[in-house]
Amino acid sequence: MTEATSLTFASRRADHRLVAGVSAAHFVSHFYMLVLPPLFAFVRADYAVSYTEIGLALTMFNTVSAVAQTPAGFLIDRINARLALVAGLLLGAVGLAVAAIVDSYWVLIAMFGLLGLGNTVYHPADYALLSRRVAPEHMSQAYSVHTFAGMLGSAAAPSAILFMHSLFGWRGAFLGAAVLGFLAAVALVLQPDGEASHATAKPHEAIVAHSSGRLLLTAPVLANFAFFLVYAFSSFGLQNFSVVALGSLYGTSAVTANSALTGFLLLSALGVLIGGWLAGRMSHHRLIASLGLSATVMAAALIGSFDPGALLLVLLMSFAGLCSGMVMPSRDMIVREVTPPGAFGRVFAFVTNGYHIAGILAPLVFGALLDRGEPRAMFYLIAAFSLLSICAVASVPRRRAE
Repeated sequence: MTEATSLTFASRRADHRLVAGVSAAHFVSHFYMLVLPPLFAFVRADYAVSYTEIGLALTMFNTVSAVAQTPAGFLIDRINARLALVAGLLLGAVGLAVAAIVDSYWVLIAMFGLLGLGNTVYHPADYALLSRRVAPEHMSQAYSVHTFAGMLGSAAAPSAILFMHSLFGWRGAFLGAAVLGFLAAVALVLQPDGEASHATAKPHEAIVAHSSGRLLLTAPVLANFAFFLVYAFSSFGLQNFSVVALGSLYGTSAVTANSALTGFLLLSALGVLIGGWLAGRMSHHRLIASLGLSATVMAAALIGSFDPGALLLVLLMSFAGLCSGMVMPSRDMIVREVTPPGAFGRVFAFVTNGYHIAGILAPLVFGALLDRGEPRAMFYLIAAFSLLSICAVASVPRRRAE
């Protein structure tokens, strides 16, 4: 009994170390996505270019990520995922360091392409490591902590970057962010790599896992990809355009609209942790996801239909954020359920690529609606995409891809 207890404790400790390392990398990945936006005005003034030209850096980042992430997933299924994660962190850190040191606009653009290349490993490597190494009974909590860490990275970046800028300028802020990536990479290198895999493949599953890219064209994987795409589309609209749309539609003050957005983001983070707890105790992941998405449908439709006033607006957005966050661990568990052992990297790389595609298309769609003076239509479109998300998640077969 004592020996069994000792082994269980050692296994949990190994799980905790792995989740901590992977979550730290996920924190950095989200932090890096928001290094440039708070510094737009300063970088633009330094290089004497337009906002469109500075925005090209983010376009380069997202394009490289979208094109290279799925191939990166195939590679990660065949190599050491932990070392791939270290390589991604180092690529991002080097990209920011070079962009800070070299005084060239085109080098800046190229380095954000390198940053995008480093970004391709995070989702496939993170999910491959968690899915292979963490005990199944702890999987939903591991996914929720991983997602929560990424959200913390997004939340911490703007204020941290502006603080470093106030001390050292935008180049110093870039270098400070690079140091963060180097530290996370060193921590992963020093982490023991002797954890035993908890994923056991049956012979036919191993063959499937190492087959060609046809695995990605199976119904379960395509349904998950569609789910990620439409879910990200609706989330992108609320997070990035709700403040402007509310001001245009109802004359909502910037303070009130930003308070509602803050409530959405903060409660989303709390919802992720609650969702991880629920997903670990319930097997009905599609039901949890559908109920959470229904709250976004309701909130977006109500906000688009009438002016809710300051208090109700904050409550609606906060409730939508809480429920949206609760969706995420179940979303990840649904992907894991249909993924053969040995294929976690490529499948998670493929389905999470929906985020990058949504990040490219959503600004064009929502921006066009606002330019045409249709903020109400924007909220209805968010509700419609959330409804499509429910249809997509309900269509995911309850079996592994074959």
